[in-house]
Amino acid sequence: MQVSLKGNTVIVGAQWGDEGKGKITNLLAGNADMVCRYAGGNNAGHTVVMGKKTFRLHQIPSGIFYPETLCIMGSGMVINLESLLEEIDSLEGQGVSTENLRIAQNAHVIMDYHILADRSREDSMGKAKIGTTGRGIGPAYMDKAARSGIRIIDLFEEDLLRGKISYHLGEKAKFLEGSGLTVEAVFNKTRAQAEKIRSLAADTPVILNQALKAGKKILFEGAQGALLDLDFGTYPYVTSSSAISGGASTGLGVPPSALGNIIGISKAYTTRVGSGPFPTELLDETGEHLRETGHEYGTTTGRPRRCGWLDAVVLRHAAVVNGLTSLAVTKLDVLSGMHPLKIARAYRAGAEEISSFPYSQTAFSRCLPVYEEMPGWEGDISSARSWNELPQAARNFLNRVEELCGVPIGIISVGAEKDETLIR
Repeated sequence: MQVSLKGNTVIVGAQWGDEGKGKITNLLAGNADMVCRYAGGNNAGHTVVMGKKTFRLHQIPSGIFYPETLCIMGSGMVINLESLLEEIDSLEGQGVSTENLRIAQNAHVIMDYHILADRSREDSMGKAKIGTTGRGIGPAYMDKAARSGIRIIDLFEEDLLRGKISYHLGEKAKFLEGSGLTVEAVFNKTRAQAEKIRSLAADTPVILNQALKAGKKILFEGAQGALLDLDFGTYPYVTSSSAISGGASTGLGVPPSALGNIIGISKAYTTRVGSGPFPTELLDETGEHLRETGHEYGTTTGRPRRCGWLDAVVLRHAAVVNGLTSLAVTKLDVLSGMHPLKIARAYRAGAEEISSFPYSQTAFSRCLPVYEEMPGWEGDISSARSWNELPQAARNFLNRVEELCGVPIGIISVGAEKDETLIR
C-alpha cells in the first residue's frame, strides 16, 4: 500500500515520540523522490514492518527501502558512526541496499567520550535525572553549541581531528576516569569508521535545493515528538534538538516555504519514555493493558514506555507549534475492547481549569487531567480499509479528537502492517 504524496511533506511526532512515525513515513516514502531526516541521533527508533520482516531504524531515514528514493541524514543530526555502520550492515544483510543514502558533511559526530559523559552525568543526578537513552546525544549537541564539535567533514582532516579529540579528552577528563580512552586509540578508531562512510558524505543542502527547484517531492522525517522539543517541550525533560516541523528547515538547509504539508503523528492514547510529568499516565491495570497490547517497549532501548489516555491538551500544543495541517492516528486497534475510553480535554491546576500547555515545569507537574468519557467498541478492526468499515464508536472517538485538537485526521492506522491503514 502506498499513499499519494501531494507536494513536500513533514512528518512530526505530536506527543512524546514513539508515535509510529516510521510506519507513516514508509507509507508515504514510495511516492517521494527524497526522504530526509533532520534532527536527533541514534536515540530515535523507527520500526518498519515490510511483509514478514521487521526493521528497526535508528539513524537512517525510513525511505531506505525504496532504491529510487534518495535518503539524506541532515545537518541537524548528531551521528554515531559505529551505530550507523551496524545499521548499514544489518540492512544490506537483509537485502536492502543503502546506495541511496547520503550524509550531510556538516552534521556532527557522536564520539565515545560523549557517551561516557552522558551516562556519568545521568548517574550523578540521582532522582533528578532526565532519563536520557545514554547515547551521548546531549553532550554531542553541547559541543556543537560550544563550537568545538566534530563534523563529518572534519573526519577527513587528520590534524584537525586529532587536535579536537585531544582537546575533548582533556576537557571531559572528570567523566572519563578509568575509561582507558587515549587520543591515538580514539583517533584511529574514528578514522577507520570515517573511511567506510566517505563516499556517502555530501553537500546535502545543495542537493536538496536543486531538488526543490526541479519540483521534486520531498518527505521530511522528524525524530522524537513535539513535547520533547528543546524549546517547546516539557523542559528540562526533553531532547537536545528541534523536534518540531521548523527543525526541518534549520536541520536540512531548506527554506521554511518549502515545507508544505505538516502531518502530526499521534497514537490513539499517549506514551512517553524517561522522566518528566505525564498528566494522563495510568499506573494500573489499564496502563499495563495498553503497554502489553500495544507492545510499548522502546525501539532503541527496550525500556517499557509509560502509558496513559489520549491527551488533547498536548495535541493542541503540538498543532500550534508545528502548524499541523493534518493528523495521522496510529494504534487505534489497541483500544478495541476497552470500556469506557477517555480523552483529557483540559487540565485542572488547583481550582483552575486550563486548556493550554503550561511551560512552568512546576505547574505542569501538578496538573490533573479533566476527562471526557466515550463508549468503546468490540472486535478486531485491523481489516478496516475505509472510514465506514470502522465501528461507529471508533468513528465517534476520532471525530471528537478532531474537534478537541482543531486538526483533521487524514490517516488512521489499525495495525502494525503497512496495509493495515485507511485514508480518510
